[in-house]
Amino acid sequence: MRLSVLPICGAMVLALAACEKAPPSDQFGANPHLPAPKRGLLPSMVISLPVAWGDARPTVPEGYQITPIATDLKIPRQILLLPNGDVLVAEGSGGAAPVLKPKDLIAGFIKKRGKSSVKGGNQLTLLRDADGDGVYEVRGVFAEELNAPYGLALVGEALYVANQDALVRFDYRVGQIRASGPPTLVAELPAALNHHWTKALTASADGRSLYVGIGSNSNITERGMEAEVDRARVWQVDAQTGAHKPYATGLRNPTALAIDPASGRLWVAVNERDEIGPDLVPDYITAVREEGFYGWPYSYWGQNVDPRARPQNPQKVAVAIRPDYSLGSHVAALGLSFSTLAMGGAFAEGVFVGEHGSWNRNPPVGYKVVFVPFRQGAPAGDPIDFVSGFLGADGKARGRPVGVTVDPRGALLVADDLSNTVWRIVPNRAPSSAATTAAAAPHAPVPTTASR
Repeated sequence: MRLSVLPICGAMVLALAACEKAPPSDQFGANPHLPAPKRGLLPSMVISLPVAWGDARPTVPEGYQITPIATDLKIPRQILLLPNGDVLVAEGSGGAAPVLKPKDLIAGFIKKRGKSSVKGGNQLTLLRDADGDGVYEVRGVFAEELNAPYGLALVGEALYVANQDALVRFDYRVGQIRASGPPTLVAELPAALNHHWTKALTASADGRSLYVGIGSNSNITERGMEAEVDRARVWQVDAQTGAHKPYATGLRNPTALAIDPASGRLWVAVNERDEIGPDLVPDYITAVREEGFYGWPYSYWGQNVDPRARPQNPQKVAVAIRPDYSLGSHVAALGLSFSTLAMGGAFAEGVFVGEHGSWNRNPPVGYKVVFVPFRQGAPAGDPIDFVSGFLGADGKARGRPVGVTVDPRGALLVADDLSNTVWRIVPNRAPSSAATTAAAAPHAPVPTTASR
């Protein structure tokens, strides 16, 4: 059963999900179909109610297997693979924006029905597979008393954590199982209201710069532009001094960041705006141009003007950049990680994207991990379902993927913040010796990173 809120004659009622057209197949890639906007009093609000996995497991392609390596976590969001194979998991939940009635009140109620009842841990948990058999028999709290930690990055012996209000740093030595002390403040991050609270994080190829994704405080400036100062953008932060500047702007909610190890280019996953129909506006991934402007709030997908933005700004619309690749509308992409040869076959070159799933589309979309194939450093083809089955045929949700992280030895790690599980997906067969050697080769100076 899916719980739905639909506008009928100006009144709001709770009802079973009504039929709406399926997601269009022409919304993927560089040139998605953009229908005419459809505005109503409120958008359809549909959330799939949670149920336990039981004996079920997510679905993966033939030739791969999936196992849970940690359960009973406290809202796992993003994952960082450490140099010795240890796994750090950021656990927490943030946000403190007041409601804008009636929309936020109703939406908040609906969204809450689709979330885990577990309280966010505000901590980092460390997992260790000491003998390399795929079973992570060691588990403990690496750091605690954080403030909704999300983005993670390791540069040398500095472990960076993006809380919802600050970028902080821990000292780290390979093999360490617990932080040696409290973190050091690197830079304060915008935290007023925190409508979009997640702070994605990754590091430049040389480790000198940190990139932080900061989401908007509204859907389309309904809280006023004063609430959007320093938001809807990616910051570039000096890793040593904490000095920062805008790297790219007009990105409504940049939820995940990753460096392409082949080119060193920064990529971002962005959640776009709502309330203009089930097929607008496509969420996307794109390579980020320094000083680039990507449209929010004035336009979407290039120069498509959004008349709801106040004030209008034709000059900004004229320079808005079209993103590289549409994932489809409302999929809520929250994870991004580049693959390696060790993942094998059709999944060796490209990016994995964790799609948390829609709350405002009927039928729902997302609720899976997709693989976007790349060729010569750019997306090349439709997304391929890699981990699915989070949303059952009964309309109930058994999980919702967030962060995704590729282990270069040949595994994909997926954080599931509904069932509070970290999943591990590996090829059934060992990759060829050539692939194993290439995957295991160090990528220096590219640092180990993870984002949101």
